[in-house]
Amino acid sequence: MAEASLKVAESRYPVERVDSLNRPCYAVYETSATVEGAKLRPGVYYHGLKQSHPGDEGIPFNHRLCDPLYIEAETIDREDSSHGLLLKFRTRFGWREWVMPMQLLSGKGDEITRELLNQGHKFNRKKRAEIPDYISEYSEPERIISSTRRPGWHDENCFVLPKQVIGSGDVRFQKDRDGHPVYSEKGTLEEWKTRVGYYCQGNPVLILSVCCALAGTLLAKVGINGGGVHLVGDSSTGKSLAQEVAASVWGRPKDYAVSWNITINALENEAASRNDTVLILDEIKMARANAVQDMAYMLSNGSGKTTSTQERKSRETKRWRILTLSSGEKSLAEHASMAGNPAHAGAELRMVDVNAGTRRYRAFDDVHGMQPKVFHGTLTTNILNQYGTVGPAFVRRLIENQHERNLIEEFSFYREGMGAAHAQAGRVGDRFALIAQAGELAIEYGLLPWESGTAFDACRLLFDEWVADIGSGNSEDRQILAAVADYIDTYGSSRFANISFSQPSAPAQELSGYFELEGGEDIHYLFTAAGLKRAVPGFKPRRISLALQESGALIPGGDGRAQRSVRVGSHGVKRVYKVNEAKVREALEEQ
Repeated sequence: MAEASLKVAESRYPVERVDSLNRPCYAVYETSATVEGAKLRPGVYYHGLKQSHPGDEGIPFNHRLCDPLYIEAETIDREDSSHGLLLKFRTRFGWREWVMPMQLLSGKGDEITRELLNQGHKFNRKKRAEIPDYISEYSEPERIISSTRRPGWHDENCFVLPKQVIGSGDVRFQKDRDGHPVYSEKGTLEEWKTRVGYYCQGNPVLILSVCCALAGTLLAKVGINGGGVHLVGDSSTGKSLAQEVAASVWGRPKDYAVSWNITINALENEAASRNDTVLILDEIKMARANAVQDMAYMLSNGSGKTTSTQERKSRETKRWRILTLSSGEKSLAEHASMAGNPAHAGAELRMVDVNAGTRRYRAFDDVHGMQPKVFHGTLTTNILNQYGTVGPAFVRRLIENQHERNLIEEFSFYREGMGAAHAQAGRVGDRFALIAQAGELAIEYGLLPWESGTAFDACRLLFDEWVADIGSGNSEDRQILAAVADYIDTYGSSRFANISFSQPSAPAQELSGYFELEGGEDIHYLFTAAGLKRAVPGFKPRRISLALQESGALIPGGDGRAQRSVRVGSHGVKRVYKVNEAKVREALEEQ
């Protein structure tokens, strides 16, 4: 005989017979049962008494509400302290869990039954309004656990994904009501290795993409900031395929990747939903040119904007740790310039360009004996059926081996191997080093079918290409010098007047300064402060003059200061910055 009360009505083991009940109460039966002589099929039941008048003993009745459903625990969100309930329920495909926000009990409960039905749980339509009542009776279960709406690390032994918790830790993922599936799995790890990973060999761009997808899991372990890699190449070169291969590390590529055609608020949500993994952004040409640099900064910094609700309460700030794998026909700087915005070196360093368009076979270096189109089609077909197995396996191995190795020391080894020559290159080199480290770890763990050193060699090659393309100097200095040279090329004859007025040309509208010839060869441009800011928007004259001085292109005044006083015909004395055009161009060539 078994009893069931209103508060405790859980049958964890098959119950075939219940002789008496303390009505009214709820009870859960996982198998068919005979209850007080009535044969009941599995499910949640409300056992009540129908009374014709007060004091009447009543006639017992058994209302079936739904398939078996338990309230496992109360949950508390680690970030905003909101409460929920962990529901465990049966579907035709087995048992499932859902962290239900407690606030859903404040209404009629339609959202609760809608979500249960959406996840495959069946109930009695006529009694569905009673399901929230059943759940609310268990609003204070004994077990209390943590919940989170962000995937990723929640301590060194626990990595949370929407459908699984890797490692040890009593924590569950709480799905946002407006969220969509990102992480999914199809096929086996071995199938992915032979049908996807194998074909990455000999292709630095594909190797980098796969390793980038894994490297986000190391950001917290090694303690460096996020950043991005931007695959640049003409349309139909294979860069989008490289991104899809990277996406297959964690889920179905078409679900996992995101378009650059997105608002900043929506981008915050996408970044947070991929915390500690990788955010894949396709086709930068779809982004708003006047916002793309702000987006790059935001993704790298790991937090969104602080906003307020209509009640003027501060809304939770989205946070994340990710690497970003972007693509486009133009670089970030080129795309930003379409809106008339100056390219900021900081943004370019946060989303560094990788050549994915002019390799031997456009984005590829080795097509494994196939025609390029066949190679592209083979990989495209294979990732439709093999995805989502490598990332979780990598995390599992990290947890299993965390006490056997020092990831920070290993990262230092790869960082030194990049051979960055200066601070800005070092920041980018750190990113390539982390990506290489993730790849080499995955090779060691047997998750990638490549020889040891493959990931590092590919990352070092692409890093060296980046250094060769941007030069060995300071990125902001190079950007300033290039802007000055471009401005002289464009406006040298229209916005600069002859300092001696020996020629019959009056100062042009929006005058930026003057010019003078020395020795009949060198042309010196004498920028006013306003002209210098006009030539290099986004930088202050002091920063511009420092870059010019470092390159030897600025000729300081007799007192050693950046500005000097010059007499301009009959217009009196002006304060200007004297720039040697030839030195500007020499400095650019050297970089």
